[in-house]
Amino acid sequence: MARDLNKAMIIGNLTRDPELRTTQSGQQVATLGVATNRQWKNQQGETQEQAEFHNVVVWGRLAEICNEYLAKGRRAYFEGRLQTRDWEAQDGTKRQRTEIVAEDMILLDSRGAGGGSGSSGGGSEAAPTAAGVDQTASVPTEAEASQAPAEASPSETGTKKDDKPTDTALDDIPF
Repeated sequence: MARDLNKAMIIGNLTRDPELRTTQSGQQVATLGVATNRQWKNQQGETQEQAEFHNVVVWGRLAEICNEYLAKGRRAYFEGRLQTRDWEAQDGTKRQRTEIVAEDMILLDSRGAGGGSGSSGGGSEAAPTAAGVDQTASVPTEAEASQAPAEASPSETGTKKDDKPTDTALDDIPF
């Protein structure tokens, strides 16, 4: 039985576009920034707000998905673990950075939405998840999935009215 737990879960807006790189061993890695906001009322009843800025690192197929679907201002959920890296800077000073190594990501707004906090219109609608680093298919947003051919009925899955095969069967849509 595990006695320790290292888990981080955040919902926020990207502060910059993901930066996708490939390691020397050929592994994909993306780095991105996420801002989260906290609001509270002080003793005088005035609303106070504080922003926290998080560095997020994503590996493998999930890094490619983040690079494809995320951009500055997009709202997303990240789940993973905290990791602190230490290094020595060129000027000889010791540096330290704590990052969230994400293992799961969920898009929380439609493509093109973004901007300031709360841009998802309440956040009650969640777009498809990019859970699992081993995923092999890219994850469409709700807006893209809603544009799927409407003329195919469940009994005609995989075909259109003119019997030409479609790219995606209705049963293959992940939500």
